[in-house]
Amino acid sequence: MEPIQLTFKDDGKIPNSKLPLLIYRGVFLEDKADADAMIAHFKNYGWRNAWKNGVYDYHHYHSITHEVIGIYQGYATLQFGGENGERVSVEEGDVIVIPAGVGHKRVDQSEDFAVVGAYPNGCDYDIMKGEPGERPKADENIAKVELPENDPVYGKMEGLLYIWHNQLQLH
Repeated sequence: MEPIQLTFKDDGKIPNSKLPLLIYRGVFLEDKADADAMIAHFKNYGWRNAWKNGVYDYHHYHSITHEVIGIYQGYATLQFGGENGERVSVEEGDVIVIPAGVGHKRVDQSEDFAVVGAYPNGCDYDIMKGEPGERPKADENIAKVELPENDPVYGKMEGLLYIWHNQLQLH
């Protein structure tokens, strides 16, 4: 399955990334999306420090890690890339891989919308909001974030490993 790729430029508040955000549609539909199954799947590929909840309703990003989000219930409209970014409809079974620095927020959601999230190698995470004074430290942190060892959906197979490595070679 080829993921949808979205790339966002620095908007002055949200740094975003040269690495594309990846959206895998309907990954977990066969067995009905299940939070614990998603967490176990991500953990199997080294994406740990998992949580269950929703997506914040304000723009934020992580400067010290990449993030994977799996939608296990409901649907929502999420905005990526900051105020001038792109709104994307997501639903149960979808998986989104968010590179360090890429802004994201929830715009709208169904009453039952719920997600799991995790981080490569169980990294800790921070929450940056694009406020004055966050940068250049956030930019320095983002530059230090290493590529994950595995794609959270396919492991060592293609996915982000192939896409992100190729993207870095272009820059």
